[in-house]
Amino acid sequence: METQKNKNGKKGIVLLLVVAIMAFIYFFTGFFVVQPIGAIPEGVTIWYFRNDINLPFISSPDGIMLEKEGHVNLLGRAIILSSVMDSLEGKRICNLPYQKWMYKISTKGQEFEK
Repeated sequence: METQKNKNGKKGIVLLLVVAIMAFIYFFTGFFVVQPIGAIPEGVTIWYFRNDINLPFISSPDGIMLEKEGHVNLLGRAIILSSVMDSLEGKRICNLPYQKWMYKISTKGQEFEK
């Protein structure tokens, strides 16, 4: 039989491992959310490695425009989308389905026309 001390030690190791994995994901990866638009009708959430990319953990073209310009427009959205997609080349971990809740985090709760 395992002693209580051994059980607590294993729980501590598991907890430490979970915290380390979560920290790695937060500090070294990010999510770029593209809401459904004409070019991407289903939308997409891209999980990527953040090295050499100066973006928040969760970002979107609309969120970046809001931060820089204070408003969103179609031309700006297209320019940012193209620029970020070029930056993500070779850093993409995988594409995930569009996540509206992540999009809203990136825009501080606002939603814009598609």
